[in-house]
Amino acid sequence: MSYSTSSEPQFDPQLLDSIKIVLCQTSHPGNIGAAARAMKTMGLKHLVLVKPKDFPSEEAMVRSSGALDVLENAQIVETVEEALQDCRLIIGTSSRNRALPWPLIEPREMGELIKDQTEARPVAIMFGRESTGLLNEELQLCHYHVNIPANPEYMSLNLASAVQLIAYEIRLASKIITGAVEQDSHPVDSDLGYSAQTDSEQDKDSEQLASFEEVDGLYNHLESTMNKTDFYNPEQPKLLPARIRRILAKARLNKGEVNILRGFLSSIDKYIKRHVKGS
Repeated sequence: MSYSTSSEPQFDPQLLDSIKIVLCQTSHPGNIGAAARAMKTMGLKHLVLVKPKDFPSEEAMVRSSGALDVLENAQIVETVEEALQDCRLIIGTSSRNRALPWPLIEPREMGELIKDQTEARPVAIMFGRESTGLLNEELQLCHYHVNIPANPEYMSLNLASAVQLIAYEIRLASKIITGAVEQDSHPVDSDLGYSAQTDSEQDKDSEQLASFEEVDGLYNHLESTMNKTDFYNPEQPKLLPARIRRILAKARLNKGEVNILRGFLSSIDKYIKRHVKGS
């Protein structure tokens, strides 16, 4: 049953279009279909599946109840890193306390965060396996963990239901109260097909939040350099990788800062190379 009103609410299409729902190693194809349905009802369309056990699937199509476009356009990848590549804000769903504390928010806070931080898009929201959720290694790739405050006596929440709740909060946050959505004002070069930037706009590129791929490259470079200096022993990592991931997540580095840090690490690498040669 549907109802119409004389004044339909407006929602920010740019916000909704910036969201990726990432499902990690989903076991049951029906849950993928139901998640697609949950997404479409809230205006979300970007679904990423990390190594699903059974997809494409007839059961997924049936459970999607008409959200076939979301399923057909779903991106299928082998690793979480592939799924997060271009994202600037990564939020992982978690219902358990972890050994290493991480910034924890509730769904309503998550929606406001996404609405306010327009520079942090695209946004990935990750959901884990039906039985075990997200692994610690996957949660360590996130800037925030979001927790749905369910009944503590019975916290068994179906995957698609969790997607529905999160998607609803995103739609609620995208509701336009007053004024129009601000549009991108960059002029477009019709011959080249991309925005023609001025020098000052190019300078602003360095202030843009770094993507997951860029920060992950910094982390890998840092780990390699620490290994060369004997600060890090990959055979006995303990909590060091997780702590460094947390530092980088808290810092919310921009592109320029990533470049500075990688330049510094490169200078250390060169120094080590010269020192070893000379010894």
